Amino acid sequence: MQPSLPVAALLFALFALPVSAEEKHDFAQIKIDAGAAFFAQECRRCHSTDADKSSYGPLLDGVVGRRAGTFQGYPYSKALADAGFVWTEGALRAWMEDNDAFVPGTKMRHVGLTDPTAQDFILAYLGSLKG
Repeated sequence: MQPSLPVAALLFALFALPVSAEEKHDFAQIKIDAGAAFFAQECRRCHSTDADKSSYGPLLDGVVGRRAGTFQGYPYSKALADAGFVWTEGALRAWMEDNDAFVPGTKMRHVGLTDPTAQDFILAYLGSLKG
């Protein structure tokens, strides 16, 4: 699901307001919570962030900073296992937008998530998970 333009504009305006350090923490947590909600809607059917819960795709707890195609025990496509990059914010954003274009030959199939605000929220959530 992608937020409508007015929703995205409102969210941008909220995050652009001048705030105190305490309020920045609250906004950061709001962004993480929003990311968890977007993750649940867009990603959870195939991925888990809880090592105690199995999923079809690889565990995404601690994915930020992990080398692509290396989560132990998951049978990656040769394309992703040989990709040789680290899951940075940029790599995750490119993956969410169009994983087939980013890593041709990957076995993951999903509808691209092109809304940058939704991507921002999911990235905030994934970045909060330390593995």
